[in-house]
Amino acid sequence: MAKQSGRFDYFKSQHIPELTVLQAAFSDFSYDRHAHEEYAFGVTLAGRQDFFSGGQFHRSPPGNVIQFNPEQVHDGHPGDDSTLGYVMVYVPAAQLEALFADAVGCERAGGFRSSETLMADPSLRHAILDLARLVTDQVGARIDQEHALYQMATRLVQRASKFQPSNTVSRPDALLQQAKDYILAHLEEDMSLDAISQAAHLSKYHFLRLFRQQFGITPHQYVLSCRANAARNALEAGTAPNEVAFRYGFTDLSHFNRRFKRIYGMTPYQYQRSVTN
Repeated sequence: MAKQSGRFDYFKSQHIPELTVLQAAFSDFSYDRHAHEEYAFGVTLAGRQDFFSGGQFHRSPPGNVIQFNPEQVHDGHPGDDSTLGYVMVYVPAAQLEALFADAVGCERAGGFRSSETLMADPSLRHAILDLARLVTDQVGARIDQEHALYQMATRLVQRASKFQPSNTVSRPDALLQQAKDYILAHLEEDMSLDAISQAAHLSKYHFLRLFRQQFGITPHQYVLSCRANAARNALEAGTAPNEVAFRYGFTDLSHFNRRFKRIYGMTPYQYQRSVTN
């Protein structure tokens, strides 16, 4: 990785549990492919934001909205020689899906997934930037942040036109979900590809091909991404970085630093200091 210059500032909402905002600006940094547990909504502010997701590459100029569903694999880097600046809001699935359920008038909206990754939508952009400002500047009351979040959810449902969650699950999807469940249940253990593929009831090499084809990421990359997500939660809870590294199977603190930074733009210690101040 080239020498990094730039800023990655994380802010936790004081009103909405687990809601996080990232303000980033950099010119020579690239994220590894990874996925988040939360929904993520970004607005490109300056430069061009290039990234892979959903089996294709995207280019986001200033003003565009980027949206990732939970578990949606992506990476990211500046698309030209100028400094890339953007804001990203990470919203826990439970928080947003409750609003989706209200917006579409059904009891369960856990299956809501936007099919759009890159959008030019002034209304959605305004709601995202408004929520990010309220969190980063620590202004307004809880109801102000909830209103901005509701505006985001409402606009997403409007763009989706009709919400019709599908209850149909293919056999490969079900088998790969069993593999994902196994990974999440064994993050603190020394997992092998044999064990993961056996949990999916697939041969190892068929499993490797199917997983990469389905998610755009290798099982190894997915394990690292899940461990980084779990590590982030532990850091926010105040656990020491060296203890987190040991807990989630990183060989040493330097390995943990390197992997974490390729997903969050800063070291575990820097992230912990950022969100706990």
